[in-house]
Amino acid sequence: MQKFYGRAQSVRAIALTAVLVGGTMPVTVHAQSNDFTTSSKLLLTGGITNIEGSAGGGLTPWAVIGGYGTRDQIGANAFVTNVRSKDYELRTSGALIGIYDRAELSFAQQKFDTRQVGGLLGLGNGYKFTQKVYGAKVKVAGDAVLEQDSWLPQIAVGFQRKENDRGDLLHALGIKNDKGTDYYVSATKLFLAQSVLLNGTVRFTKANQTGILGFGTNARDKYDAVFEGSAAWLLRKDLAIGAEFRQKPDHLPFKEDNWYDIFIAWAPTKNVSVTLAYADLGNIVIKDKQKGTYLSLQVGF
Repeated sequence: MQKFYGRAQSVRAIALTAVLVGGTMPVTVHAQSNDFTTSSKLLLTGGITNIEGSAGGGLTPWAVIGGYGTRDQIGANAFVTNVRSKDYELRTSGALIGIYDRAELSFAQQKFDTRQVGGLLGLGNGYKFTQKVYGAKVKVAGDAVLEQDSWLPQIAVGFQRKENDRGDLLHALGIKNDKGTDYYVSATKLFLAQSVLLNGTVRFTKANQTGILGFGTNARDKYDAVFEGSAAWLLRKDLAIGAEFRQKPDHLPFKEDNWYDIFIAWAPTKNVSVTLAYADLGNIVIKDKQKGTYLSLQVGF
């Protein structure tokens, strides 16, 4: 621990960030106090919020706990995100609570706008799917910030319960369920000396397009294990770049492509972060090459 304090005092700030669906999630670290037991959690070490409401990157949850609460405190974040591709738009908002830097509870609401594609499918232009996501996460081992002398990353397990409002339509299309639960294990490692953060997540899911198109099909209704990864690199204390990858299951009759993005994140103050990303979402229903922008704003304490 003394070695870590010495390193923290030798730098003015260390910042890191990662992405979201079509998007990004920033993470910044500032060494502002010599006493981590009484100070607030280091700046943005809880990440920001992904499209499903959990703390971490834009596309994937990390093992970190959201908010600024230490082991004796409670913290919280709120966010709004807009992802717009050539033919679709996803608007997401929500909030999370971090409890004693050990557990996290989250909620997000997603609105997926089919725009003109809805008309082509006979649903009407601007037809929308709404999905609510209830999440929980628990840290089970390690500490991404403090345990710099250990090879062990911070590890957390969690779930995301998803409920879609278009059950009748989904069932008519051969989708098995309009509700489902994803389970995941995340490992996050922060390399302070190199200003690099790496995260890997294994997700167990039946979700089609993260649940926007329901869960499983009548022909294939089983859990798949898929991988998600994030990497972030600090350019300066308030600016970071990075990339993220999310593997997708393939239950639908048409191909569901993996997701990628690259991002730039800016944290002008401790309580506010803004992320801009370029995302490649591949094929979505009848439209291929869905590439576009992601913009997210988060506030927290």
